Amino acid sequence: MTDEEAQVLSRENDYLKRRNAQLQDDVTSLGGQLLRLQQELERMSGRRAAASPDPLSGGQ
Repeated sequence: MTDEEAQVLSRENDYLKRRNAQLQDDVTSLGGQLLRLQQELERMSGRRAAASPDPLSGGQ
């Protein structure tokens, strides 16, 4: 392997390491967004359930 080939591989390796770190950050961010959306959905479902009367309670 020539010195030039080693430099090319080194640059490519550095790029791939940076790209991997960016993608890991993206996955972490998406995980946080998913958790927030799940919590929002749970809150909305809870409000809807609390607002609708129970049809088995006799309606009185």
